[in-house]
Amino acid sequence: MATRSSGNGHYDVVWPSGARQQKMRPLAKRLETLQGKTIAQLWDYLFAGDQVFAALEEKLRAQYPHVKFISWREFGSTHAVNEKELLAALPQRFRELGVDAAISSMAC
Repeated sequence: MATRSSGNGHYDVVWPSGARQQKMRPLAKRLETLQGKTIAQLWDYLFAGDQVFAALEEKLRAQYPHVKFISWREFGSTHAVNEKELLAALPQRFRELGVDAAISSMAC
């Protein structure tokens, strides 16, 4: 974004991105397989997540017959009035349910 010109064709510019607010952290260890794992489904209740999760389950079960899914219905909308509390409670909820991985779906 140009802010001003000195008249010689050169402009002062600013970077459109803000300063990083958090330090980079290493990614979580990836699962070697989904066979026998429990996968949580998270959704913001927008677009067609119910259809997307049904299709994902069908395809993943074909490849990993012993995969288990915990439905998005169990967690509630991740885009709601209480979303901050819901998201903060997920780590404990995942431990209680034995969740190994999560698929988070949102409308775009």
